[in-house]
Amino acid sequence: MTAPHPLAAPLLAGNRRALARAITLSESTRADHEAEAQALLAEVLPHTGTSVRVGLTGVPGVGKSTFIEALGTYLADAGHRVAVLAVDPSSARTGGSILGDKTRMPRLTVHPNAFIRPSPSRGTLGGVARRTREAITLCEAAGYDVVLIETVGVGQSETQVAAMTDLFVLLTLPNAGDELQGIKRGIMELADLCVVNKADTDPKAATRAQTELTTALKLLTPKGAPWRPRALQASALTGAGIPEVWQAVGAYQEAVDVAAKRRAQTALWFDELLREAAWRAFQAGVDAARLRDLRAEVLAGRLTPVQGVQALFSGSTS
Repeated sequence: MTAPHPLAAPLLAGNRRALARAITLSESTRADHEAEAQALLAEVLPHTGTSVRVGLTGVPGVGKSTFIEALGTYLADAGHRVAVLAVDPSSARTGGSILGDKTRMPRLTVHPNAFIRPSPSRGTLGGVARRTREAITLCEAAGYDVVLIETVGVGQSETQVAAMTDLFVLLTLPNAGDELQGIKRGIMELADLCVVNKADTDPKAATRAQTELTTALKLLTPKGAPWRPRALQASALTGAGIPEVWQAVGAYQEAVDVAAKRRAQTALWFDELLREAAWRAFQAGVDAARLRDLRAEVLAGRLTPVQGVQALFSGSTS
């Protein structure tokens, strides 16, 4: 019988230091650490799945971190245990990250009911760290009933965060007329809730933006959908509208079969991992010289890419 992992008991007891160490272990790329992390995850898995998972994104300057601190503090003050997974963009050249999200959430950082974990994206699409799903699981095992995931920002493949959360929130600014033109339709289609942040800076513009977003969401929502995405106003600076945002999250949880959605997300995750494993197995078994020669043939224009791939598997170039 396998001995319990030393981090399991303190993690399940809600120890923040143990949670931080567990997430660090899951983020490691060392093979022995990965095996250890998977053993720990399997051990605590029965104690997970009870949180509300909310993904948040928005254009640069919309105030994502400030909004998350306002929402997180509101929830933590109400007795919720809030975990924030804030993903920082990594340098494409060095792989380094500033990891400055904690400095932008000074009140939430010191709140006894909160846990903030900045993680480097390491180039992952959508700004979602490679092990974000595991981090969510570990936060739930530690007793955090609300998990907020801040992505790098609009413009990348935000389907990554939508595929691991219950609710996807898009933050916009009061002058959303021009901004809506710059937001990809795909991201709008993913949004379960749109929030016009910094509404206090220009109330009339915020109301106009809310109206425009409401119209856009109606056009993008299929008929018969169990949830009709909403557009709200809020001010992270004053706290106005924050309770209404959380009320909308609760209404969404009641309208949507979250358990079924999570099962579909888990199936998608499994399929993604399967494709990655199959690709690694293929790379390990392929004739490297043959692959190099066929690539050269394709680049030289003597074969089309389709012909090159077909030749690799058929064993001929004819």
